[in-house]
Amino acid sequence: MANRLAEATSPYLQQHQDNPVDWWQWSPEAFEEARRRDVPVIISVGYAACHWCHVMAHESFEDDGIAQQMNDGFVSIKVDREERPDVDAVYMTATQAMTGQGGWPMTVFATPDGDPFFCGTYFPKPHFGKLLDSVTTAWREQREDVLKQGAAVVQAVGGAQLVGGPTAPISADLLAAAAGGLAKEHDETYGGFGGAPKFPPHMNLLFLLRHHERTGSAEALEMVRHTAEQMGRGGLYDQLAGGFARYAVDNTWTVPHFEKMLYDNALLLRVYTQLWRLTGDAFARRIADETAEFLLRDLGTGPGGLASALDADAEGVEGLTYAWTPAELIGALGEADGTWAADLFGVTTAGTFEHGKSVLVLARDIDAADPSLVARWQDVRQRLLAARASRPQPARDDKVVASWNGLAITALAEHGVLTGSASSRDAAITLAGVLADRHLVDGRLRRVSRDGAVGEPAGVLDDYGCVAEAFLAVHQITADPRWLGLAKELLDVALAHFGTGEGGFYDTADDAEKLLTRPADPTDNATPSGASAICAALVGYAALTGETSYREAADAALATLGPLIGGHPRFAGYSAAVAEAALTGPFEIAVATSDPADPLVAAAFQQAPGGTVIVVGEPDRPGVPLLADRPLTDGAATAYVCRGFVCERPVTTAQDLGIRLKQ
Repeated sequence: MANRLAEATSPYLQQHQDNPVDWWQWSPEAFEEARRRDVPVIISVGYAACHWCHVMAHESFEDDGIAQQMNDGFVSIKVDREERPDVDAVYMTATQAMTGQGGWPMTVFATPDGDPFFCGTYFPKPHFGKLLDSVTTAWREQREDVLKQGAAVVQAVGGAQLVGGPTAPISADLLAAAAGGLAKEHDETYGGFGGAPKFPPHMNLLFLLRHHERTGSAEALEMVRHTAEQMGRGGLYDQLAGGFARYAVDNTWTVPHFEKMLYDNALLLRVYTQLWRLTGDAFARRIADETAEFLLRDLGTGPGGLASALDADAEGVEGLTYAWTPAELIGALGEADGTWAADLFGVTTAGTFEHGKSVLVLARDIDAADPSLVARWQDVRQRLLAARASRPQPARDDKVVASWNGLAITALAEHGVLTGSASSRDAAITLAGVLADRHLVDGRLRRVSRDGAVGEPAGVLDDYGCVAEAFLAVHQITADPRWLGLAKELLDVALAHFGTGEGGFYDTADDAEKLLTRPADPTDNATPSGASAICAALVGYAALTGETSYREAADAALATLGPLIGGHPRFAGYSAAVAEAALTGPFEIAVATSDPADPLVAAAFQQAPGGTVIVVGEPDRPGVPLLADRPLTDGAATAYVCRGFVCERPVTTAQDLGIRLKQ
């Protein structure tokens, strides 16, 4: 019989609905039940695409004996970290404080008041069974010691979340230090920063692209180009269907952890699109185009919105869908093409993965090869993709996360306007409508939806920042005032309910559910921090409207991020990218024209540095401040290049526009 998780909207929770564990969802009722029974709480946190979460579920949560121990001695709560990042953040801080590391699944033993007293991650079944016995005994016989331990952990967690530390205003020297810090950690052989496991450093790459544009740094551009090429040619990238995996387990980007996350692909779409804009590199353009196609084809949902992730596993086996032997290639393609494909994709008899199988990489430079070879490659890709479709396929986490969809909207808007892709442009507008119509409830954002129905969890700061930035991106490609107004609403909520009072931001609202502490993590990790995302939106909104109070708020918040940018740039990539835009101005470009196909429009988007705000439309279009008092010049399309709403003399040619942008 299904447990309480059968009623959950989270696919991760639903994966556990048939466990013999008497799971609860995160709720006041669960903790009240623990108080009533006078038993501790197990808080198990993970997400749907997590490989080791599946392993622990199969080993322990599906085991009748383990389940009996959990049911007899505990109230067990299952949490989707993507649905409740606030809960995850608080208990991850506790786990890291106790163990020096973190990860998922996260396993927390807590008092009925939620105070954690023992934390860990994955426990093999024999260890977990012994741990359950030990905690049960300690709770019964050493209660005072357990409560003291919980109080100490709560104190440590509270200290780790203190706000109001040192500040550093954004400056050219600070950003030069950040770029220099990344250069010291750059892997000159394989790209990326640091060693294995290697995560795609998308936000650092966005920063370096903007740093190159502002300073002319050839080193910054080369770090991006080299890393982007190594990732795109490696097994991190799906050489058949497009899309990037979560990370590589090795130093060479060869063997990935196969889950594919929406946020990674959205941010990498921006990187490859902007790299192509700056260099004209055909390889970067292909990866950008294929990544956009992957987002819409494989993560699009029927009710609207993009799904969160594709699983790492298929039928419980990691990489089952994706890895090949030479014999399997020959079986799918025939002897000649199979042998040719094995050479092209680096598939060997020894294998690069498990059981003698290989993950496909692009071992040859095929993009610029003879047209006949390119045609053969594309034919082979399609035939292998068709053959792969007959294999077991990874599950999909089809919940729609507001902030991640916001990242995708911004990326698709940029890709659409820069490459001329109507599908990307239209998708950005449609997805923005989904967030506006479904996730905005009574003026506040909800974090998730699924099957067209919005969930209960409240939006956190990164939802407000990423969605506001997305609405601003759609405003720029449509000149529709609706999106500017909606962005303002979100920013006003963020300023009113998330601010620290000292320039920074908390990750949860002042009227959100009270947890052990109020999280405020400024670091950019897998996704932009809430603070950096809200700064991006504040800078953009101020540039589009001329409302200086929003820029003042952005500058104050960026100053709180300054020490992180200068001292730990690997964990401040998005903050640094926003800071580059702020230091540049950013440029504000209004193109007054009734013809969106005018060459001046394309020139504006192609030549403007990253972070520039651009609006195209008729002069004095209602609700579009950047077009106010921007007349045509002798009937011709006219570009106004401004900073702080102070504009240079208008221009009517792409050449003159380029000169203006270099001044």
